[in-house]
Amino acid sequence: MRLLLIFPLLLLASPGRADPCDELPKPSVTIKRIDERLNYNTEYSYKSLTNIGASLTRPGKQVLGLTRGNATVSFASNTPSIIDPTGRWECASPQITLIFGFSPLTVYVAREFPEGTCAYKEIREHEMRHVETYQKHIASIEKELTESLNARFASGTVWRGPVGQTAARLRQELDARWAPYVQRQIKRVDEAQAKIDTAEEYERVANACGGEISKVLRGKS
Repeated sequence: MRLLLIFPLLLLASPGRADPCDELPKPSVTIKRIDERLNYNTEYSYKSLTNIGASLTRPGKQVLGLTRGNATVSFASNTPSIIDPTGRWECASPQITLIFGFSPLTVYVAREFPEGTCAYKEIREHEMRHVETYQKHIASIEKELTESLNARFASGTVWRGPVGQTAARLRQELDARWAPYVQRQIKRVDEAQAKIDTAEEYERVANACGGEISKVLRGKS
């Protein structure tokens, strides 16, 4: 994808005079990870959870628990600027903040397995492996995101161009290029999540607790 074109130098200081654009702060990028309290939900039956998680579940398997994370990406931007005496040109300094992560992040355990039971504990512990994978992945991509955004926006050089266009061009680039880029980096977690839900792990959980779980699945008391 093409980078946003930067206008050539349009605000020139007179010989011997300082460039007025030097009064602006340096362009900057701030990265913030979302850190919210984990939510728990025990309102749904395992049949409902199976329907909800149908696209992620192996065929013929019942979903006893589910972890859902909503990938969230938002950019805030501020562009302090200086307008030249003609009123035609400006220099501006992008100040960008990226907020990213999973919001909300919810662990579901089927209501047939009440809190305090062995089954609840087994299912919850399995889902906490998914939670940990989400959290580790978000931490692991922060460095790459920081480096990429700094290379693009925090080079130390202010932007110069026609008055009133810098902020709009910055927002267009953030929305069209960088928000999708961050979303793609977050989605890479799916591969790691799939490795947790092996056939062997499904079998282990289903047969845990002395058959307590398998009895429920067979409709026995």
